[in-house]
Amino acid sequence: MAGIDTGGGHGGKRATNHEIPLIPFIDFLLCLVAFLLVTAVWSQMARINADARVPGPPKDEPPEEQKKEKQLNVEMKGDTKFQLVWKEGNTVVNTIDVDRKPVPTGTNGDIRFPDLAKKIEDEWTANGAHRAGSDKKFDLAILHTDNTTPFSDVIAVIDAIYSPKRDFDFAGKSEKVPSFNVTFAVN
Repeated sequence: MAGIDTGGGHGGKRATNHEIPLIPFIDFLLCLVAFLLVTAVWSQMARINADARVPGPPKDEPPEEQKKEKQLNVEMKGDTKFQLVWKEGNTVVNTIDVDRKPVPTGTNGDIRFPDLAKKIEDEWTANGAHRAGSDKKFDLAILHTDNTTPFSDVIAVIDAIYSPKRDFDFAGKSEKVPSFNVTFAVN
């Protein structure tokens, strides 16, 4: 038994000592814990597992595999060449080497890569997937470069990738737009 002593006996007040029965309180808490543990197990069994599949009987046939689209990877290999690599997912379909011959334009030091632009245009003509004006998707070109590549070279390569144009229907009009969306992969 536990007890509480509030003091007392001062000024004519009588002492208020009370005893609290802890054993029935502990018994009640143990029964409560046991009840909660048992009901937690039963509530787990009452659950229904659900997933995002379409309702109905399971199909034995495997789901059809989605075809991966081709991507053009433009790799800036050193100072001497570019490498154009067509990939479907992780599978390399075709690899082409293009000499890196910068052609200066203007007086502010800008350069262009006309050989690269011509080769990318030829490759898109042969392998590009999104050609129709009503097709809202674009082919993907990934530019692989490193941190030491000068900014002017990166811009010149992006300009070369944007050289092939295709028709694109927008608001009832057909416009010529670049065939590729460009993204970067920094090595």
